[in-house]
Amino acid sequence: MKRVALSTLSLALLASAGAAHAQSSVTLYGVIDESIQWAHNVDTAGQNKNLVGLVGGNLSGDRWGLKGTEDLGGGLKAIFQLENGFNLNNGKLGSYNGNTALFGRQAFVGLAHDQFGTVTLGRQYDPLVDLVQPLTGDNYFGSTFATPGDIDNNDNSSRTNNAIKYTSPVLSGFQFEGMYALGGVAGSTGSGQSWGAAATYGIGSFNAAAGYFRMDNSSNPANRLTANGGWASTATSDNVFQDGTVITEQFASAKSVGIASVAGQYVAGPFTLGLRYSNVQVKPDGYSTFQSTERYNVGGAFLGYQLNPALLLGLGYIYTHAAGDTSSSYHQVSLGADYNLSKRTDLYAVAAYQHANGTQPGQPGTSATASIGSYGYNSASSSQELVSLGIRHKF
Repeated sequence: MKRVALSTLSLALLASAGAAHAQSSVTLYGVIDESIQWAHNVDTAGQNKNLVGLVGGNLSGDRWGLKGTEDLGGGLKAIFQLENGFNLNNGKLGSYNGNTALFGRQAFVGLAHDQFGTVTLGRQYDPLVDLVQPLTGDNYFGSTFATPGDIDNNDNSSRTNNAIKYTSPVLSGFQFEGMYALGGVAGSTGSGQSWGAAATYGIGSFNAAAGYFRMDNSSNPANRLTANGGWASTATSDNVFQDGTVITEQFASAKSVGIASVAGQYVAGPFTLGLRYSNVQVKPDGYSTFQSTERYNVGGAFLGYQLNPALLLGLGYIYTHAAGDTSSSYHQVSLGADYNLSKRTDLYAVAAYQHANGTQPGQPGTSATASIGSYGYNSASSSQELVSLGIRHKF
């Protein structure tokens, strides 16, 4: 993403040994992504209807932010980032876990060293989002290429509060990241905690990444009763349980969610081939409304073709199988085209078709219904289609 620096300040620090000069910079940046969207088979009072409207954030979530650095000398820098999400069509702040937040996308401060890596503290993305997601189709074409219900957080919907994160420098193509989020509950350290780790390796045209992320719900039943749908964790989201997607909404009272993901990508001339796999374990306890662990296995493939320097074409397929509490499966095929008018502005078209089989998660005896990607459009039948024509501008 292109960043535009607003100002650069020079500070003179006097010490007995002499004067040292530290360079500071603050950058304002953002993304505005808007589309005309058509969705077929959207459940309205138990009947399927067509939905036509303006929808933002297809390829990139609408946002504006501030980020800055201060050179402390000896390869050490102080860094920060504050990032706000918003709804382009009504001007409202972004909503996370049922609550609006001024800097709900990211808000952190830390130290970065050229040789020893980076430590940041605050509200942040988890290691899977940072290292594994960039190797998937969602990185190029966004939500239309995401896992149904975004149960594995492939679409970057979840952020983590109270997080301490370490990111290593890149050493011979290898990079590691670890994160721990404190639950902040007196006498119960693990209540609502989150933690994860991931690693990536790249050599030539090949890149691979793998990692694990664990989200624990609050151990206090009172917190879970007052939370949105029963989810009260440092990992907050509008995808896992909160967006109303029929694929996941029945499991908001889960004790914990564990996500293991691996992805690989190979570039050959104009072609980019990507493969990925995720295993998600949604576990109950005595406060949960479901009794058996629900397991999601997600397999995906992506093929990108750079037709010319301005036009990227994409084809994606995702298979999702849920088993345990109930059993269901989802086949989703996605198409995308992204045309760059300039370095900052592009036009795009994305489309997807999904078909569901089996029993609705959390609803034994009810046939599974479709819900494409992370949009939260529930169908009253086993199939759904979606098309978006949009424009994106980065600044």
